[in-house]
Amino acid sequence: MADTTNTAKAPKTSFVKGLKAEFKKIIWPNQETVAKQSATVMVVTILLGAVIALLDYLIKSGLNVILFLGQG
Repeated sequence: MADTTNTAKAPKTSFVKGLKAEFKKIIWPNQETVAKQSATVMVVTILLGAVIALLDYLIKSGLNVILFLGQG
């Protein structure tokens, strides 16, 4: 096999300089966008919690019916 090692190394920039360069590329959302997205997350979370609670109630009720009918 051929020797694949590269003896010429690229100049390394410091970690902090690279971090600053990447940080400048971030596009921060405005306050209105953050508020809309936060409200959406809260509404979806509440709705999903309600759906899970309803399913839990229905499954629990169904199991109670099955278990109590089996005893009688």
